[in-house]
Amino acid sequence: MKICSLASGSKGNCLYLETGETRLLVDAGLSLREITARLAAVGVEPDAIHGVLITHEHIDHIRSAGSFARRHQVPVLVSYATRQAASAYLKKAPLLEFETGYSFTFRDCMIDPIPITHDCSDPVGFLVESTEGRFGSATDLGVVTRLVREKLKGCRGLNLEANHDPEMLLNGPYPWHLKQRIKSRHGHLSNQESLELLHDLAHEGLEALVLAHLSEVNNHPDKVAETAAAFQQGQTCCAPRIVIGDQYQIGPMMEL
Repeated sequence: MKICSLASGSKGNCLYLETGETRLLVDAGLSLREITARLAAVGVEPDAIHGVLITHEHIDHIRSAGSFARRHQVPVLVSYATRQAASAYLKKAPLLEFETGYSFTFRDCMIDPIPITHDCSDPVGFLVESTEGRFGSATDLGVVTRLVREKLKGCRGLNLEANHDPEMLLNGPYPWHLKQRIKSRHGHLSNQESLELLHDLAHEGLEALVLAHLSEVNNHPDKVAETAAAFQQGQTCCAPRIVIGDQYQIGPMMEL
C-alpha cells in the first residue's frame, strides 16, 4: 500500500492511494494540469489511475474530477446525491455511483463510504480495504460520530482532518457567521478534536498518518506539529510516520 498527499488545504485537496492492483485519487480539487504535474513528481502516470473517489461536491475537492475522468477514461466514484449536486463538474464523465453507508467492490478493493457531517449534500469519508490492509480517510467533518470512530479502527494508514486552532479561529479575521459554521457539527475538526480521534484509533498496526485540510487562516503547521507530538507522547502502541498535509507542497510517498 502507498499513500501520498498531493495537496491538502482549503484551496484544493487530492490524495494518491495505491493498493496491490488499484491506484486511486481521493478527491481532485486541483486543476487538471496541477494534478498531472504532481502525479508526475511522485512517479505516477495519470493513465495509471483507475478511479477518482469523491468525498463531496465542494470545489476544493471536485474541481477537476470530471475533466480527469474524461481525459483518462476512468470512473468518478461518487454518491448519487453528490453527483446531482456536482453535475456541472461531471458532465460526460464516466461514473460509478455508490450509496453512502453501503460498501462496494472496486477492482481488488472493498470501499466503504462512511457518512459524515458537513454542510453539503451527502459528505462521506472512506474506508478502503484490500489484501494489503485498511486505509481510512475522514476530512471535512464537524463532529466525530461513533460510526466514524468505529469504521476507522484497525487502519494501516489514515488521512484525518486537523483544520483549525480554536483560539486562532476565535481571534482571526473571519466574520462571526463563518466562525460559527466552522465550529459547528457541519463544519471542520479542530486540532484537539483530531488528537482525541487519533488516540481512539491508535493501534500497533498504524504505520502512516496524514494530518490534513489545514486552514491557512485559522491554523499553522507548527500548531499541528504540536498535535502530532502530543499524540506520539500520549501512547506507546505505535509510532506511525506522520505527515502534515500542505496546500502547495507534495508530501512523501509513504509505502506501508
